[in-house]
Amino acid sequence: MVSIPTNRFDTPEIREARKDLAAAFRWSAKLGMHEGTCNHFSVLVPGLSDHYLINPFGLHFSEIRASDLLILDGSGSIVDGQGTVEASAFHIHSSVHRANANAVCVLHTHMPYACAILGTKDGRLELCHQNAARFYGRIAYDYETGGFQGLALDNQEGSRMARDLGDKTILMMECHGPLVTGASVAQAFDNLYYLERAAQVQVLAMSMNRPLALISDEMARLVGGEFVSQAEEYADAHFGSIKRMLDREDMTWRD
Repeated sequence: MVSIPTNRFDTPEIREARKDLAAAFRWSAKLGMHEGTCNHFSVLVPGLSDHYLINPFGLHFSEIRASDLLILDGSGSIVDGQGTVEASAFHIHSSVHRANANAVCVLHTHMPYACAILGTKDGRLELCHQNAARFYGRIAYDYETGGFQGLALDNQEGSRMARDLGDKTILMMECHGPLVTGASVAQAFDNLYYLERAAQVQVLAMSMNRPLALISDEMARLVGGEFVSQAEEYADAHFGSIKRMLDREDMTWRD
């Protein structure tokens, strides 16, 4: 006999989604991708496409547990969990999830190297490393439609971000930070990780005051396609290793 959970928000699939998102928070903190308690990650609730898991306001990435995550419905009401949601987190994530069917998971950080690029005039990820080529044709830049518009404290700004992202994987926001999406937590985190690695290489290369060695568009298109074709396999392997490392250090992320 199959047991049916009395709480529709407590299924094996939802519990796994909670753990995956908690692992992404914990590892992002270890890599220094966090900023205070202000950044936010979300993932659609399995089986409920109009609901998503998101971190409550006030918790540091390094302390978030699976059970801490809130479930919001499309109107922004908390339907499972204790706590509050930062206003910008709701407006950004609800808009992006609603507008982009491929954005199962949405990660927003102010990670330093990506933000350093976004703090320069018309800053963009240059094709100076294969980690940049993996994102060829998959990045939108909001300076092309007006750039920084202040904090996302209303639906108008969240909707603007969703429009600027369009069908791309990443939105680079001038004077702000990146918004990274993926078809799963593993794939979104893999994108986040390699975006920051590509940005780090670019910032360090630019600091040498020598011309960047750039990959051609033709080659970048080829390499980008190769990465996309292997995205799920490589992301799952990467994220699986992260969860094993977290388990060896502190298993409270699973709680």
